[in-house]
Amino acid sequence: MTEAEQDKTIRAVLAAYDLPGHISGITRLVNGHINDTYQVQLEEEDRTETWILQRINDTVFTRPVELMENVARVTRHVRGRLVAEGVRDLDRRVLTLHPTVMGADWYVDLYGQVWRVFAFVPRATSHEVITDPAQAYQAALAFGHFQRLLADFEGPRLHETIPQFHDTPKRVRDFAAVVAADPVGRLAGVRREVDWLLGQEELAGSMMRLATEGVLPERITHNDTKLSNVLLDNATGEAICVLDLDTVMPGLSLYDFADLCRSGATTVPEDAPDASGVDVDVPMFEALARGYLEGAGSALEPAERELLVLAGEVMTLEQAYRFLGDYLAGDTYYQVSRDGQNLDRARTQIALVQALQRHEESLNLYVAGLAN
Repeated sequence: MTEAEQDKTIRAVLAAYDLPGHISGITRLVNGHINDTYQVQLEEEDRTETWILQRINDTVFTRPVELMENVARVTRHVRGRLVAEGVRDLDRRVLTLHPTVMGADWYVDLYGQVWRVFAFVPRATSHEVITDPAQAYQAALAFGHFQRLLADFEGPRLHETIPQFHDTPKRVRDFAAVVAADPVGRLAGVRREVDWLLGQEELAGSMMRLATEGVLPERITHNDTKLSNVLLDNATGEAICVLDLDTVMPGLSLYDFADLCRSGATTVPEDAPDASGVDVDVPMFEALARGYLEGAGSALEPAERELLVLAGEVMTLEQAYRFLGDYLAGDTYYQVSRDGQNLDRARTQIALVQALQRHEESLNLYVAGLAN
């Protein structure tokens, strides 16, 4: 699509919204990896307002209307809870969907594409990489608080925007299938990693077994808990708003903590070419655990507060199956910028699982102290 065609399409979509003023600027934001996102500026007399316009990628999210039903219900509930708690500056504390002129929470264009408009959150920024324990604490606090705000959510069960997203036993089966097929002939070079992963089936299924047994309750979970999905106040560094609610759906609260742990409590980048330096960044882990449990408060059951380390192991293991499986399949799912990148990713995840297991006793002692 040319720039002129893009501008024409966006203006046609914006015409479905009763936004104040005239369009003075449209900027495509490139920091998102899935949806098409635009920052739109509108001017009215001496005032300028900024809005965020997004087109949902229906190749990734094949049921975008169901996704939007989830987002609308969750943001309304969170806003209601914040109002009840007397929180000020609500528009900075929860994403706000702007309705169309027909009162809908989203707009479907002539081609069946689903669009939405969010109010822009001022004086706050998202960051890609956690740089220190204070930042880790704020990110975890935000996601824990998000969990607490949704603990009393009522009504029909949310849609599963990506079915079986964290069904780790299914991930093991999918991995075993691609190992058996070896479609591009890469198996011989990674036999050691494959054998280790195939031997972790019991650990991989542990969280799902606890859920089936009723030890871990189903929650509404974010399912993409990374620092870039939290806005931090520009002046104070405080976490003020959780972003990217497209994967909010039923799940286990521990997986939200575990995803933070996997990306934020490691000593090397996810795709480091040498996995020998992988270890647990203990101060980061402690900050994440403290923030998440403080944010969630009494909303969590005892097992949800006690099994943070196990959850980190399982989530990291799940990602190892996915990365190595994609490498064996010929790099068909995850984008790669160099040969062997998915293999490097898999090796760092394997090394992080092993590091978490080495530190398991001391980390569990720390978590137990927080839970009491």
